[in-house]
Amino acid sequence: MKKTFKTEGKVKKFAQKGGWVYLPIDQTYEDLGIRKPKWGLVPATITVGKMTWKKSLLPFGDGTLFIALNEKVRKTENIKVGDTIVATISLQ
Repeated sequence: MKKTFKTEGKVKKFAQKGGWVYLPIDQTYEDLGIRKPKWGLVPATITVGKMTWKKSLLPFGDGTLFIALNEKVRKTENIKVGDTIVATISLQ
C-alpha cells in the first residue's frame, strides 16, 4: 500500500561548492512508519507544482530526510533557494 503525505518547507542549498539544492523533510523514517532501508534511500514519487518525478528521499545523519531539487525542477517551477514550497510525496 502506498503512503502519501505533503510536506512544506524552505528550499535550502548545501554550503559546499556545487552543493545540491534541496527541500528538507522534518519527518523521520519512524514518523513515516517505514523501516530505514539499507542505504537510507526511500523510493518515492514526488510532485511539486505541476511537475511529478520518481526519485529517492535521501537521508540526513539525524534520521530526517530531504528531496534533491534538480535544475529542471527548479527552472520549470521557478524555485529559488529560500522559497517555501509544498511537495506531495508517495512512498513506493
